[in-house]
Amino acid sequence: MSSMFDALLRAFHDLFQFRILWIVLWPILVAALLWLVLGVIFWGIFSSWMISGLTAVGIQTWLEGLEPQWIAHTIQAGAHLILFVPLVFVTAIVITALFAMPMLINLVSERDYPQLERKKGGGIGGSLLNALLAICIFIAIWVLTIPLWLIGVGVITPFVAAAYLNQRLFRYDALAEHASHEEMKALVSANQSSLWGLGLLTGLTQFIPVLNLFAPVLSGLAFIHFGLSCLANLRQPLQ
Repeated sequence: MSSMFDALLRAFHDLFQFRILWIVLWPILVAALLWLVLGVIFWGIFSSWMISGLTAVGIQTWLEGLEPQWIAHTIQAGAHLILFVPLVFVTAIVITALFAMPMLINLVSERDYPQLERKKGGGIGGSLLNALLAICIFIAIWVLTIPLWLIGVGVITPFVAAAYLNQRLFRYDALAEHASHEEMKALVSANQSSLWGLGLLTGLTQFIPVLNLFAPVLSGLAFIHFGLSCLANLRQPLQ
């Protein structure tokens, strides 16, 4: 448990180093631009999906009866924004895991873990497959827990989903360069609760204004520190 908090503290410390700042910014910028372009191109489709969803839960009928109509339009625009923001953050997390993690790993490992041999137990193919599975299960969590919102328990869904996505995405990429395939399996198996705990802690940062802009890279750094520290401890008796 202490290693989990230590990894998070180290990640916060690294976050404000000059070399990290650009890595912090570009995944968010790329994700925002991507969804902005998609939103403009497919605005009609997205709007129809939104209206269908609001109709399914009985809100659209209520909106159509609101006077003046600008109130209804404002609420609908807000619903689009509520959907847009999570899409940007989830996309930024995936971009960070796939493309920014190698840079972060090099920065952290060369400074803090130079003695660790790189056994390259993972690769780009494994990273892509892991990301695809993580996203599919992340979506499934949201879909399967829709009934929970009707009884007031659905409020836990964003936190569970964020915890799952973070730990599933970043645990692989944090270890892929340095650990062997067998070491990766052993570390994940032995640290399930800590990985979920770290996923939850880093996931919570996605819901804190301003700090959520740093959340993708903060999550990546935390899992790198945690993973490489655990790997170093695993290998220590063998050295």
